[in-house]
Amino acid sequence: MDGTVLVADDDRTIRTVLTQALTRAGCKVHATSSLMTLMRWVEEGKGDLVISDVVMPDGNGLDALPRISEERPGLPVIVISAQNTIMTAIQAAEAEAYDYLPKPFDLPDLMKRAARALETKRRAPAPRSEVRAEPSDDLPLVGRTPQMQALYRLVARVMNTDLAVLITGESGTGKSLIARAIHDFSDRRTLPFVTASASDLAGMDGPSALLARAKGGSILFDEVSDLDAEAQARIVRMLDGFSETSPRVMATSQSDLMSRMEAGDFRQDLFYRLGGVTVNVPSLRERVDDIPLLAEHFLGRAERDGLSLRRFADDAMELIRAYSWPGNVRQLENTIRRLIVTSSEEVISRAEVEMVLGSQPEIEPLVGGGEGEKLSASVAKHLRRYFDLHGGVLPPPGLYGRILREVEMPLIEIALDATGGNQAKCADLLGINRNTLRKKITDLDIRVTRRRKLM
Repeated sequence: MDGTVLVADDDRTIRTVLTQALTRAGCKVHATSSLMTLMRWVEEGKGDLVISDVVMPDGNGLDALPRISEERPGLPVIVISAQNTIMTAIQAAEAEAYDYLPKPFDLPDLMKRAARALETKRRAPAPRSEVRAEPSDDLPLVGRTPQMQALYRLVARVMNTDLAVLITGESGTGKSLIARAIHDFSDRRTLPFVTASASDLAGMDGPSALLARAKGGSILFDEVSDLDAEAQARIVRMLDGFSETSPRVMATSQSDLMSRMEAGDFRQDLFYRLGGVTVNVPSLRERVDDIPLLAEHFLGRAERDGLSLRRFADDAMELIRAYSWPGNVRQLENTIRRLIVTSSEEVISRAEVEMVLGSQPEIEPLVGGGEGEKLSASVAKHLRRYFDLHGGVLPPPGLYGRILREVEMPLIEIALDATGGNQAKCADLLGINRNTLRKKITDLDIRVTRRRKLM
């Protein structure tokens, strides 16, 4: 890398680590704990890239972004923040930040983003005539895991487009909250947000009345896979008549619409009209590290609602983290509220958590393409499709090795990611010899990155 990087963070450890890493990479670095000092450097013309925290002792890094753009159009800014909510990502996107990363961040990942920022001349941001709506702190879209951060960035990118959005995920993951956030922080936020049901589409005037209610805002078809064939047909006819002033369309589904379509239970033309952008909301099992954050959020919300102040004992939180949460965020919230009400002490004990969780269901069987479908059945379905695509002609020889490679490669990549690139831990997790893992990494050309987490 080549260039001068301005680092602003009130954490001395982060300033030191970033200064050392960027210097080793060939950059000149100016580091400060003051937003005022950062702005003085920017005004003096220093720096080719800014890496800034959000919460600083003398100001807010996000609030400084418009000033930086005004003083130095095209100067890229990477925002790093411990405020791991969707609102931070949206605010960063709205303020034209070059990129956004949560704390604790992955140092190699940040270095790659910094290198791209230095190599890319960012366009000057277009002037904005409106003040954005204030973000709500009450949305439980909280998380610092890579899955949630990727979700935040995707939402921030698509919210001001006119593309239809299909939001998928298990029950209780917050799909409708994502839809609401896309609307509330978009250019349509002053217009109505309408959740449509099958009854809204019924009758001769149903679709037209629905459009009249939306008034160019947003229409959400919640659990669109539950709609019958007639309702699906009405949506298709309604969408075909859309103009530039028509509302934005979003839909949610906990079912695999592709599988439903292939089974003949969902219209193909509706599937492709709704899938302009697909946003998948991860389950709690896929983001276990976010469970303590969500728990703290719900404890704080309950206190604001007038319930007693509570906190979890360490071993109680360990049990909450280990539980499967088939009902996802909704089940977690309801469980925590129940514990707050029933607990007699300020500290909620492991025994109390065991008692409440003991009456709740464990995780459902591993699912693949469809509802309740086992992984083996999902694989079989994809293999049959692979053979069908050859039109009655056998695939090329060597099928066994190709299929094993297709399964083996993502398995090893995901296991490496889960263990932070530690090959010894990964080999133990997979139950194979470390030398065997090394050989497979080489043969499959898998890139291994050791992650270092920083607070």
